Amino acid sequence: MVKHLPQAVKQLLTLRNPEAWPSPSLERLHSVFNRTLNEAKQRNAENGWLVLSTCTLLTTNRPSSVGHLYRFVSRNDASLAESRKSLAEVVYKAALMREAALKSVIFVGVPRTILSLTGLKDSLEEDVYAALRKTSIRDATPQNIEATVARGMALWNSIYQPHAVKLYNKLGDLHPDFIKFIIQAYGTVLAPLPRGDLEQGNLTRSLGSVVGIATLRAEGRVGPQLTSHVFGLLKARNEDNLNEEDKYLSSDEGTEWVIRTVDEIIDAVASEDAPLAKGKL
Repeated sequence: MVKHLPQAVKQLLTLRNPEAWPSPSLERLHSVFNRTLNEAKQRNAENGWLVLSTCTLLTTNRPSSVGHLYRFVSRNDASLAESRKSLAEVVYKAALMREAALKSVIFVGVPRTILSLTGLKDSLEEDVYAALRKTSIRDATPQNIEATVARGMALWNSIYQPHAVKLYNKLGDLHPDFIKFIIQAYGTVLAPLPRGDLEQGNLTRSLGSVVGIATLRAEGRVGPQLTSHVFGLLKARNEDNLNEEDKYLSSDEGTEWVIRTVDEIIDAVASEDAPLAKGKL
């Protein structure tokens, strides 16, 4: 059993900035939050704003900023714990953030998702955390796997048509298990939860595309994938029973607003970044 890292390895792990980026100053953070949230309110797109803000901060690897975002949306005055909003409203927002962060794992990966979910959990009050769902509804079983795959294929088709089959085969050619993994991940994680609004923290089809756009835009240099999910949001306007927010988000104007708002948050939080340090042994 290895109980300790070799000293040389331990030293190596301290190089090249292994820690997540710190949060920008609260003044800068609250400024961009206030500005972009006010725009979201004018568009009746507050859920979309909360989802894209969570995913942008997660992807830029600022887990403490995710905690600050929760405090900002859960209080009338972010600096005063006693100004917290009603428990029902706060649990709704926390569940939405948690689900958005979970869906981000498909686009960004596990490590940053862990860090940001931890940042969120550490900021939650005990009564809020107690009110959040504790049991998994995503266990894969012989009884639900067919429905999960069908849900994944339906989401895949709704995003990528008329190129869904061509892209499916292209990714399958890269590795025989790759496309199967993606479809199962779409069905398990990215697709709206089957019980819809009855499920705590459920994200609609449009909000799921907002997750894709925010993470891929913030990640950078993944243009083809970003373009695909921008089309995915625009195509969400064809879904049945859209609410007013989803109609706006999936409109030409709403999709542009999503991208511009993600950029605004990226610019605000990244402006204080230091260049990558080049460590030496």
